[in-house]
Amino acid sequence: MSDQTPSASDTQPIRKPNIPTDAAVLVVEDNVSNFVLIARMLGYLGIHCEWKTSGYEVVEYADTLPRLDLILMDIRLPYEDGYGALKKIRASERFKKVAIIAVTAEASVEQMKKAKDSGFDGFLGKPLDPDRFPDQIRRILNGEPVWEYD
Repeated sequence: MSDQTPSASDTQPIRKPNIPTDAAVLVVEDNVSNFVLIARMLGYLGIHCEWKTSGYEVVEYADTLPRLDLILMDIRLPYEDGYGALKKIRASERFKKVAIIAVTAEASVEQMKKAKDSGFDGFLGKPLDPDRFPDQIRRILNGEPVWEYD
């Protein structure tokens, strides 16, 4: 048996990216499995999220939240797609400065350009990469543009 004292590197907790854990995130996603994955990845970062399954009435729902910093918006949604929901959110004075990121399985240069031209603040292609997601969220919450489709 060794009487060596553990080094600092042995006792330091694993460092997560510098992410504001008090961030308020709304995930608009109709696929339960996709939402669970996103919620777990955000939870790992210490971020709680709210969930809406459609773009329909998303502004009314968002208005019930005391704070909103980020919306992760699927594009293909029932009742009202992500583009329609984006227009409504942007029309609300309260949410004009909220970062809205398109999150879609239709990930291509063309779709990314359409999202940018429509007014989204960023683009994440599905499937989301659990290894890259923490840094993507950190960058988004720190005001950096993130446009990644692969």
